[in-house]
Amino acid sequence: MVSENSDASAAESSALALKILVAGGFGVGKTTLVGAVSEIRPLRTEELLSEAGQSVDDTEGVDRKATTTVAMDFGRITIRSGLSLYLFGTPGQDRFWFLWDELSLGALGAVVLADTRRLEDCFPAVDYFEHRHIPFVVAVNCFAGARAYGAQDVSRALDLDRGTPVVLCDARDRDSGKEVLIRLVEYAGRVHTARLLDSVG
Repeated sequence: MVSENSDASAAESSALALKILVAGGFGVGKTTLVGAVSEIRPLRTEELLSEAGQSVDDTEGVDRKATTTVAMDFGRITIRSGLSLYLFGTPGQDRFWFLWDELSLGALGAVVLADTRRLEDCFPAVDYFEHRHIPFVVAVNCFAGARAYGAQDVSRALDLDRGTPVVLCDARDRDSGKEVLIRLVEYAGRVHTARLLDSVG
């Protein structure tokens, strides 16, 4: 007779854990999204903005932001039984970009958060994932007071590859963030499957 502990161990070994990056410009809501959806207490590496960083950190449009991520954010969410996502929020400023290569190793895909008031801030993240062939979705964080744009408008403005999903979200809302992650997993799954079929065909 198989013990309950054996059953639990088998279930754990068959569970699938996927690595997801949450990227985007400075102050776009990456830390907020990871914190909103994480079922564990998120790991944060935020530090207060200092006068020394004023010359290199562009805070235009996010004047009230007092902290910045200096390494990464980390959280975990269970999408369904047997499927968990490990979320790694990337730092937004250019001076911390050397961390992106390490964080992106083994990632299934990425969420690029965008703020339509500063849409140009997410161009570097879009370019990064396109050049490395990492599947991503663009999630437009709908800030209060920002002009509303449709998904097609944002896709054209960012000159995204055909088929790259654009979704609207509220990074503060758990359900909204979870829907973004589900869209990413579905999209990345299709991309990786197509690549696998191409490689064997």
